[in-house]
Amino acid sequence: MKKADAKKVVGILLLFALMYLAGAGIAKTVQLVQESVVQTSSSGENWGLSFQQEGEAPVANATADEMKKYDAYYIDQSGEKVIYLTFDAGFENGNTAPILDALKKHNVKATFFLVGNYLRTSPDLVKRMIAEGHTVGNHTESHPNMSKIGNMEAFKKEIGGLETLYKEVTGEELVKLYRPPQGIYSTKNLEMAKELGYKTIFWSLAYVDWYENKQPTKEEAFKKLLGRIHPGAIVLLHSTSKTNGEILDELLTKWEEMGYTFKPLTDLVQSESQS
Repeated sequence: MKKADAKKVVGILLLFALMYLAGAGIAKTVQLVQESVVQTSSSGENWGLSFQQEGEAPVANATADEMKKYDAYYIDQSGEKVIYLTFDAGFENGNTAPILDALKKHNVKATFFLVGNYLRTSPDLVKRMIAEGHTVGNHTESHPNMSKIGNMEAFKKEIGGLETLYKEVTGEELVKLYRPPQGIYSTKNLEMAKELGYKTIFWSLAYVDWYENKQPTKEEAFKKLLGRIHPGAIVLLHSTSKTNGEILDELLTKWEEMGYTFKPLTDLVQSESQS
């Protein structure tokens, strides 16, 4: 073979090699893009939000469409100026009654995600929630890190334990809405919740309101809750918060003055299930 021909052959081989490597790289990139953002490690993932613009929806760990594959929700994408108000409650410290008073005054129906301790210690407040048209959701029996639970038997124990307590207290079946404790989850959790018929509910707006001895001021609360509210928001508040109990009436008024209305969370999941 002539020297020139040999160089040509080498060049062609190098070109094919580069094309192969490029193709493999593209294929890998496509594979990574196609994989759902909610795929997590065995240690789990914390639900997270990044607020880019005041009055607009945040960027979350995953898109609403990706989460919907697991019957999981954190926002209403309709663009309607509606708020879905939710409360997490692990125990009672005297702030739920004023919260319920404010909700009743504004005719707002909320969802309370309760753990086993709350049902055992505060059955009268649970019954009041139901009597006033609110929904109770499943926040698990003992509030563990659910992402560490990888088998259905253990998962059902946490979910089913709360269902049993709720029926003992109210005589009714629990609505199948589930919120992972602390927002820590794994893909396996989402799959198991869906298999049990649950809708997993995250949120698109929350603020640091859960430290009993370090409560935010009214001004701090309003700065977050008014500045970051957005159409279709699922709002997470804690009913243990003294600040929330004190400001809720005024907060609901301010949201109403901004043009927002309120709907129960069950409306969202029903409409999404039918779409």
